[in-house]
Amino acid sequence: MINICNLWKTYKTRAVLQGLSLKVKRGETLVILGRSGVGKSVLLKHIIGICVADRGYIEVDGVRISDLKEEKRLKITNNMGMLFQGSALFDSMNTEENVAFFLKQHGDIKKGVRYANSEISDMVDHALKMVDLSGTQKQMPSDLSGGMRKRVGFARMIVYRPEYLLYDEPTAGLDPITAMQINELIVKVQQELKATSIVVTHDIISSLYVGDRLALQKDGKIAYIDTPDKFLQIEDSIIAFLRQTVSRDPRTFRRKQNG
Repeated sequence: MINICNLWKTYKTRAVLQGLSLKVKRGETLVILGRSGVGKSVLLKHIIGICVADRGYIEVDGVRISDLKEEKRLKITNNMGMLFQGSALFDSMNTEENVAFFLKQHGDIKKGVRYANSEISDMVDHALKMVDLSGTQKQMPSDLSGGMRKRVGFARMIVYRPEYLLYDEPTAGLDPITAMQINELIVKVQQELKATSIVVTHDIISSLYVGDRLALQKDGKIAYIDTPDKFLQIEDSIIAFLRQTVSRDPRTFRRKQNG
């Protein structure tokens, strides 16, 4: 479980997080919605340890990671995977090398041992198969479409099977069909890894498709949080606008596909 308590972060004179508190349940997919610039990605960076808050704290499984020194904090955040908005692939590495990067750098984080090259190859192959990219091991990022690059980033995130998955605008810049493929991957990976996931997005279709609970971040805080059906009924101008943009509940499509 992730517990975020009274988190504050200011950049120069701009307060981005203003006493934000949030609890993420183990095994759930929590979606955080909000307008651009409200600090959704900043929140993810605090959870994974890239940023340090001015005030407040973050607990992961009862350990207050925001109080830990870098090396001890890294042992916990290494059990998190993050899909960045722009995929963040290394341009000079092919698909196989990108996906294997964490494995080669950190080895088995649970056992504290290095992987053999054959083990790494097998794990990379399995991760690429999960995201429907088998056979792309030698392709460079420049040879891949935007959706394929996103899926390589996805494979790199899940290859070491972390317990926490963080998604930063996973469908941004994608066409509707490719975006739905990414949504399907989020659900598929959640079911296989039994991970705890946090998805930040402005995409209400994606939110309804993947989310167990939805939250709205505004004014530096989590303003509302509830199950999808109850969330959509909240009287708020932003939620009202999102509600009007949904012509068909994408969860009906999900049930059909999974049936």
